[in-house]
Amino acid sequence: MTLFNSDDVGLWRQRLSTEMRPGPALFLDRDGVLVEEINYLHRVEDMRIIPGAPAAVRAANETGMPVIVVTNQSGVGRGYYDWTAFAALQDALVAAFAAEAAHFDMVLACAYHADGQPPFALADHPWRKPEPGMLRAAAETLSLDLSRAWIVGDTASDIAAGRNAGLAGGVHVLTGHGPRERDAARALAASEFDVQTAADLAAAVPLITSCIG
Repeated sequence: MTLFNSDDVGLWRQRLSTEMRPGPALFLDRDGVLVEEINYLHRVEDMRIIPGAPAAVRAANETGMPVIVVTNQSGVGRGYYDWTAFAALQDALVAAFAAEAAHFDMVLACAYHADGQPPFALADHPWRKPEPGMLRAAAETLSLDLSRAWIVGDTASDIAAGRNAGLAGGVHVLTGHGPRERDAARALAASEFDVQTAADLAAAVPLITSCIG
């Protein structure tokens, strides 16, 4: 696995596929979408994959859509854990999904936060959701068409990142923080940005593939 942006201590950009597939893409939040929400998850032994998530990612893979994980990681910025712990958990996650024939094309993470410790103490970094920086960086690397892409997340900030990046739409899931964020996520719908609600990732992927056609 390759870590890019190593000169920027607050950003993680890992490309897991060498393919360039211009067209629609699927962006996924990690905590609360792929794995159960645990505040500041960083230990492999605490990772619990949400039922149906690997099969959902595999279904997206089978359509040919790149699947990209975009995750805020203020736990790194706050000093609760470091990038080494993040990498170990990511390796375990990738391996667990690969065991079920599911793969990710790219993983991006941002550690910057207003309450972070130096050098991570930075508010409103362009990569931190709801800002669109991670999505745009992935699009640049993989030649994605953001206007045809979708994002799945359990928080309003996930969905807002998709809207701010010019995506076609977002699916707000009711796993993780989903129940308490439902109204805020739905309020982000606009004439050129569709917002759907689904029970979980397994229910979200069919919604997206039907919209993409």
